[in-house]
Amino acid sequence: MLKISPRFLIQQCLRHAHNQVRVRFAPSPTGHLHLGGLRTALYNFLYARHLGGKFLLRIEDTDQTRLVPGASERLVEDLLWAGIEIDEGPGFGGQLGPYVQSQRTETYSKAIEELLRNGTAYRCFCTERRLDLLRKEALRTRQVPRYDNKCRHLTPAEVDSLLAKETPHCIRFKLTDHEEPLEDLIYGQVHHNVSDTEGDPVVIKSDQFPTYHFANVVDDHLMGITHVLRGVEWQISTTKHLLLYKAFGWQPPKFGHLPLLVNADGTKLSKRQGDIGIQHFRERGYFPQALVNYVVSAGGGFEHRANAKQQLLSMRELYEQFHIERVNSHPSRLNPELLDDLNRLEIVQRLSGNESRTKLVKEVQQLVKQAYPQQSNLDLAEDHILDVLHWSSKRLVLLQDLSSSKLSFLWVKPSDFQIKDLTAEQLNHILQLINAIQDFHKDELNVKLKSFAQEEKIKFPQMMKTLRAALSGLKEGPGVAEMMEILGKAVTLERLKAALPKESVHLEQHQ
Repeated sequence: MLKISPRFLIQQCLRHAHNQVRVRFAPSPTGHLHLGGLRTALYNFLYARHLGGKFLLRIEDTDQTRLVPGASERLVEDLLWAGIEIDEGPGFGGQLGPYVQSQRTETYSKAIEELLRNGTAYRCFCTERRLDLLRKEALRTRQVPRYDNKCRHLTPAEVDSLLAKETPHCIRFKLTDHEEPLEDLIYGQVHHNVSDTEGDPVVIKSDQFPTYHFANVVDDHLMGITHVLRGVEWQISTTKHLLLYKAFGWQPPKFGHLPLLVNADGTKLSKRQGDIGIQHFRERGYFPQALVNYVVSAGGGFEHRANAKQQLLSMRELYEQFHIERVNSHPSRLNPELLDDLNRLEIVQRLSGNESRTKLVKEVQQLVKQAYPQQSNLDLAEDHILDVLHWSSKRLVLLQDLSSSKLSFLWVKPSDFQIKDLTAEQLNHILQLINAIQDFHKDELNVKLKSFAQEEKIKFPQMMKTLRAALSGLKEGPGVAEMMEILGKAVTLERLKAALPKESVHLEQHQ
């Protein structure tokens, strides 16, 4: 039987891979996913899906000193929550793994041997003390700190002697002039000769782990990545990466750099801002598609329609309409008010579908139970919740808002309350009055109730105080007419009748 080598299989996979678009999102598990990271993952996903390609997740954990336990798992959870489907990655299969860099050290060892053999990399034995002195001297003379490439000029005999003594060392890559401009998919031609401003960079650290630049290039090549979309902060490093591709004799992917995401006032988003983490938005109750549309609204990539009504697009609609040529090259401003509008739109959208509507009702039921764990007398009927959701969809931003103490009357039924300040006849007239109102709006309710109080010669404030207590058991809260509107006619009548002795209720339903 013919034995097929793993190397042959990888080559075949690569040949197949390069026939289709393959992109990757390659975060470091040193913290949790934030808006900038989500934007990068999202645009890679939209680009791949638009062209029928694959989206890979790769965990870049070479900086072992900064790892946060559980960060990788949380990151995957956030991506899936946002609707980003992972085709290959840790836990998702794929023929070109492993997809975690700390599990690929043997691959990097073989790759660096190739550069040492062809003379484009060298061993550096400079101590940390010497490097620190170089930095201090550069700062003293007001220059940019850079390595002076001293070990590049060591003879083979000198290197062998230092290795024989087991002298600690790293491996550096020889930078050369790079005259060709980078053809950036978003910024166009970008010129940057990295050898003018930097010394030879470290590619393998003294702990034998690769640096970001080296592992990034090796992995992108071996995983068949055809397009690299990442933040513009990496644009200055791309020349370095292109030189590495040249040293290996590999065809580089195409690069596109996404502009900075900035706050509404133009200041840069910072990971230190606790309110840009995806977990923050999830915990507050924002819906995934609202957040995805929010991120997309700032970065471009879609046809601009003047005076178009705000829409909430599905993930499929987004990737079908996405064009990389339309991505902005200027900083992308986020408008938090837009996120609130989009979240309201998603509530309305979810109310329109049978399955999503049922899930929404269950979510509200769970929220209310958590907010009022000691209450056994909760009004969680599906029809009532739907009435409240329809009312709130144009007024509130988050589902959580419905469980606030100000709106407790929506869910907590008054218990053991009986109306004593009004006669049974007056109360029955109020019930019939309320039942007959077709336009169940607070303004109409106020007019009718005031007119009734005048006819019956009842003090209006006292009557409303009594009705408030019957409806909510509260002394304060929204106006009584507004409370009735929010509760809806059916629940309003039900609660008022519950506050009366049974023999006092003589309401005839008006069809």
